[in-house]
Amino acid sequence: MKAFVINKYGKTEKLQLTDVANPVISENELLVEVHAAGLNLLDSKIKAGEFKLFLPYKLPLVLGHDVAGVVVEAGRAVKKFKVGDQIYARPADFRIGTFAQYIAVNEADAALKPNNISMTEAASLPLVSLTVWQAFMEKARLKKGQKVFIQAGSGGVGTIAIQLAKHLGLHVATTTSKNNEELVSSLGADVIIDYRTTDFEQVLSDYDFVLNSQDTNALKKSINILSEGGQVVSISGPPTAEFARQAGLPWFFKIILSLISLGVRRKARRKDIRYSFLFMQASGSQLAHITKLVESGVIKPVVDKVFPFEQTGNALEYVESGRAKGKVVITMR
Repeated sequence: MKAFVINKYGKTEKLQLTDVANPVISENELLVEVHAAGLNLLDSKIKAGEFKLFLPYKLPLVLGHDVAGVVVEAGRAVKKFKVGDQIYARPADFRIGTFAQYIAVNEADAALKPNNISMTEAASLPLVSLTVWQAFMEKARLKKGQKVFIQAGSGGVGTIAIQLAKHLGLHVATTTSKNNEELVSSLGADVIIDYRTTDFEQVLSDYDFVLNSQDTNALKKSINILSEGGQVVSISGPPTAEFARQAGLPWFFKIILSLISLGVRRKARRKDIRYSFLFMQASGSQLAHITKLVESGVIKPVVDKVFPFEQTGNALEYVESGRAKGKVVITMR
């Protein structure tokens, strides 16, 4: 089959289109014909080698963390799906590889595609929607009426986070550029801050929760806008010793990550703020909940650009430019 691979780590490393062996599925896996695949900054960061200590992939590596497609073969122990089903998934770590014609996906990581959206739209959802679900529902356990600050509201995570927050009855503040104010307003944002002209720290206060997706400077400012007892969940770091424990990393990683995150954790403790780092996990059962939200109209995919499979490299470069509104998707058809 055709697939895009990286042969070595590096920020300037280009994706290479090549022939690779078709996946061989295990008894609990689905062989999925890829119809569309979403792109994420995570793909770029893995390509650059930023996660090679935590995720030691073997090279050459097929990137890609989002897929929508059709089941063409099911392992003998598979119970939830059958050949012909339209599914979408965020394959688990070490099982990624959606920039290809086929991928093997564990049935536990897949869900039936929402019936009211296209394959392209479905491929835009798994990683970002699972990230938001796990931040809001598992980490923070947000409650109706709380005030939340979602950074980068027009991005892939931000567009889904705003929609889910409004469904939960939350008051939402977000940052974006002036060009994207209409978009985030249509998604439900209550307070919109142009990050190019206004420092959010100067206009926000007494918030209950922050979803941080920016740099450490923005993270520290975010702690300042929280009320006592508030929470901040960061998807951009710094990771903590708790993350190392959950990921099953060796003991010395716990020490390293504890030191890396020490400054942020100290600042949070001084204000009685709970800080946590989230590296989302694959979950078909959570995606099934998201399917219901999509089918009921609560969550609508936001897709900026669609590239043909042959232009996957160009698509990833566009993601890296930071200009995308919502998600970028490649299609096979």
